[in-house]
Amino acid sequence: MNNTRVLSRREFLKSSAAVLAVPLVASSTVLGANNRLNLASIGAGGRAGDDLAGLSSQDIVALCDVDWANAAGAFKKYPKAARHKDFRVMLEKEKGIDAVLVATPDHIHAVASMAAIKHGKPVYCEKPLTRTVFEARALAKAARAAKVATQMGNQGMAFEGNRLIKEWLADGAIGPVREVHVWSDRPTHRGKLPLWWPQGIERPTDTPPVPATLDWDLWLGPAPLRPYHPAYVPFKWRGWWDFGSGGLGDMGIHNLAPVFDALKLGPPVSVYASSTPVFKETVPVACSVHYQFAARGEQPPVKLHWYDGGILPARPDELEPDRDLDPEDGIIFVGDKGKMLVEGWGGERPRLIPEKRNQEYQRPPKTLPRSIGHYEEWIRACKEGTPTASNFDFAGPLTEAVLLGSVCVHFGGQRLEWDPANLKVTNEPDANALLHYQYRPGWEL
Repeated sequence: MNNTRVLSRREFLKSSAAVLAVPLVASSTVLGANNRLNLASIGAGGRAGDDLAGLSSQDIVALCDVDWANAAGAFKKYPKAARHKDFRVMLEKEKGIDAVLVATPDHIHAVASMAAIKHGKPVYCEKPLTRTVFEARALAKAARAAKVATQMGNQGMAFEGNRLIKEWLADGAIGPVREVHVWSDRPTHRGKLPLWWPQGIERPTDTPPVPATLDWDLWLGPAPLRPYHPAYVPFKWRGWWDFGSGGLGDMGIHNLAPVFDALKLGPPVSVYASSTPVFKETVPVACSVHYQFAARGEQPPVKLHWYDGGILPARPDELEPDRDLDPEDGIIFVGDKGKMLVEGWGGERPRLIPEKRNQEYQRPPKTLPRSIGHYEEWIRACKEGTPTASNFDFAGPLTEAVLLGSVCVHFGGQRLEWDPANLKVTNEPDANALLHYQYRPGWEL
């Protein structure tokens, strides 16, 4: 994967589109005379740095990170911001905070976001929204009850391509959609080694010393206790079951979001998966996950297929011989009257195939609202109570479905029947144990 593609996944595309899916909230935030939010960030290094740049039009007043060496860049960039290692202490002590950014490893997302919500603060949380299915349901419910402005960090929901997908489908460009194929090359690079992060390996047995700048106990947070090892940090945590959910949790949230949004998908009826060898501690290197969704109103049932680790769907017959599928990210909508291919991550570039049909298609009028920018949506929601494209009412159910796919990977080939009302798998009791886990003492939702 070249650097251009990596950077494109982090672009904010301020001029790109974002329709605001579920009307949300009226914020209780009270601003000063400068009309800028006082923002606190839980997480200051890594991905948090990009998010802080996207929110830098506001006042960054507090930074929290368990590794101050990793956070050094943010500390230098925002020298006036208060510094903390424990977000629980920060939220209690810093009374002037208006809103909170959560950009930590996945296993901290739910407890940190919930703590902010309990303090009445609007929350921007990186994707995936949570580490477990149960957390996704609980967090969405809490945000709805608290009526705080929320946004999950899947920036593609602001892309113009996402608006075009919905407008073209509504126009009947390919007819009713009954099947969709979605993929990402993660954790590989265009289907090749080395991996972006470790997956498909056993737990390390040596116990090197903890770096002096890192509070390992705080880094673990609610996760089960284990010795420090550089196999987990920084960033390498994504492939470990206790901390992340591999390529599906990373890029599945981005690439499946346009499908859930455009087709108005609710919870799946059933899921099954296959993969390379599954290890006790780590996500397999590659997997495919297959979801079945019921009909929604006049829309027919849908089969949704996910592929990662370099696996690609069958090449569409309509694709020209001299054009290949994007090996990194993409979507194929299969309709009764044709197919739509979406190239790039997060719904970037839709087109009908073959190209002759794409050229002949008369585009419908642009009827959906366009975006002011992914971060700007949340900022405005905090101030004015306007909706956001990826608020927790959308992000919660999406995350539930994505993480249910991760659960399914443990039961290779077995179809899991899903009861969303009771948040349980009905035909495999052992699967329910993977919907959540027992937090360590001192941590709670």
